[in-house]
Amino acid sequence: MPDFQNWALAHQHRFESVLHELLPSADLAPQRLHAAMRYSVLDGGKRVRPLLVFAAGELACAAAAPLDIAAAAVELIHAYSLAHDDMPCMDNDVLRRGKPTCHVEYDEATALLVGDALQSLAFQLLSAHPLCADPARQLRMVKLLAAASGSRGMAGGQAIDLASVGQQLTLPELESMHIRKTGALIRASVLLGAQCSPDDACETLDEAALDRLDHYGKCIGLAFQVMDDVLDTEADTATLGKTAGKDADDNKPTYVTLLGVADAKRMAEDLHQDALESLSGFGDDARRLRELAGFIVHRKYENPSPSRGGLGWGWVR
Repeated sequence: MPDFQNWALAHQHRFESVLHELLPSADLAPQRLHAAMRYSVLDGGKRVRPLLVFAAGELACAAAAPLDIAAAAVELIHAYSLAHDDMPCMDNDVLRRGKPTCHVEYDEATALLVGDALQSLAFQLLSAHPLCADPARQLRMVKLLAAASGSRGMAGGQAIDLASVGQQLTLPELESMHIRKTGALIRASVLLGAQCSPDDACETLDEAALDRLDHYGKCIGLAFQVMDDVLDTEADTATLGKTAGKDADDNKPTYVTLLGVADAKRMAEDLHQDALESLSGFGDDARRLRELAGFIVHRKYENPSPSRGGLGWGWVR
């Protein structure tokens, strides 16, 4: 069995080809919009959410084809959120994944349409391809991603984030915001991968097992945001591939401003241990999920890009 870094790199490189095929060609009309969609999705990012789909799919004995579609749907939602979040009416950022943001490279109207189109394509993929033997379960998967993306999930978390500028949030309030903004899509990634399980390949995960996986996703989703806040204070723009320190400059509440760096790191480690405990009954089948939890808490950014052969799998001790 390959070690974690080789497993992750192999999936990331293969998944880049999957995205390349699923996105509309830049030669198709409207060419500018399709080119901007590809610009926003391809050649960048660690693909943590797709890797969670693949890792949970391994636990569930799922085949590669449905996992590719589920992973692509999640990544397209994530990419749409970044295109919109970077716009002047939101976070007003000019750098993402080491290159100009979509509205800078193209224009604001195109960036808005890119997000709209990527969101629509995500649900088109999730509904048009067979993901499991049970149509009712596939419909639940569509509902799951919709809920994670909407006003009770990612979009709602962004709304709370925008409304919190200049405010001092309590820790429960900050957690509530990030359970939606960052955590909802990460939790959905884990559950979508698990629910691609074929009924005839291995025993279908029961509700109790799915609840434990959901708790794992909740813990690592929060840990991901905590470490984002830590890295935002400890790394520079060239390393991050995005503007360092921007949340602090914009007077946004973060785990570092609330807790300090040392306590924020301790919180991330506590969440890591809680995530591992939720996987305790799954045995070696959950190995990749455990390793991904470790990466999320101990990672460092290296401005990852698949075309450059480096995908940011550094470790911080």
